[in-house]
Order: sequence, then C-alpha cells, then structure tokens
Amino acid sequence: MKKTLGSQNCLYPMPTTIVGAKVNGKPNYITIAWLGTLNADTVFIASNSSHYTNEGIKALKTFSINIPSEDMVKKVDYIGMVSGKNVDKSKLFTAFYGKLKNAPMIEECMVNMECEVTQILNMDTHEIFVARIVETYCNEEYLTNWNVDLAKLRPLLFSMYDTGYWQLGNRVATAWNVGREFKIEE
Repeated sequence: MKKTLGSQNCLYPMPTTIVGAKVNGKPNYITIAWLGTLNADTVFIASNSSHYTNEGIKALKTFSINIPSEDMVKKVDYIGMVSGKNVDKSKLFTAFYGKLKNAPMIEECMVNMECEVTQILNMDTHEIFVARIVETYCNEEYLTNWNVDLAKLRPLLFSMYDTGYWQLGNRVATAWNVGREFKIEE
C-alpha cells in the first residue's frame, strides 16, 4: 500500500551546478541544483532572492552554468554554504570568458554554458532566471562523437530529500528507440 508523503518533490536527484556571475566587477559563484530546461537552448535557474549572485545576474543579464565532476564535491558544497558578500569566491577557480564577456565560467569544470537572461520571474522567496544558452564549452576528452559523455564527465547529482550528493548510474537504453519494442496487446 502506498504511503502519503505530503507535497514532497520527488524529482531528485538533480545535476549540481555552479552558477557564475560577475558581481561588483569580479566573478562570484553559487551552487545551484534547482534548474531545468525549457527547450533545446533555453534553461532556467531558481535562486533565493537574498543571494548575492542574483545582483550580478540582474545587473548584467548574463550568467554561466558550470558542471562540476564528483571529485569537486568539497569545493562545490563549500561555495553553497558561504556568501559572496563575505567570502571572495573568485579565488576558488580559474575564470574564463566567452562571447558574452560578462559570464565568468570555470576552467576546472568540464562543461560550461554561457547564458543570456531573457526573463526574470519573481516568486515568493526565489527569483527564476530564464536564459538562452549562447555557447557551450567542453573539454575534448569528455566528448564522444562530439557529444558530452556522461560516463566520462561523472557529474555530481544532488538530492534535497536526503541532502546527499550522488553519482550517475549506468545507461539503461537509447531514447526514441527502445520504445519501438513495446507492443500493446489487444
């Protein structure tokens, strides 16, 4: 028999990312796992309205999404626990810039997405930044057939309901293919 859990969000685990924004002239970073895709080149991040990084995103209308690997877990957790108001997080990573010139990306992360804000939604406690991906960068050794290879990347996953960081499992099947084997019996 199923048990009721209340309004628990069971869409976890989510990829753990480091969002970069230039705030008061210098790179700042925040750990974000509340994010998603709206279509192939449009993403969103949700960040508590009080976060320092939001100031830079709103001022310059740009940010980066950087995908850390499992071996970066201590640094990823740390930057999610301290505020850029009190700690200079620009010293933690090697920043580089792309087409937008104002979205600091992290050299140590294997995948980086440079994003331009198209819409800001104000919620009760959070701001939702909707953005178009302008360019994606990836270290060549993490590509297979010019696609990001998740097994090579080893992205860090986050689960809110058990506050745990997780590893990605194995590939199960090929999308838009395995379903061809399914038949409804009449």
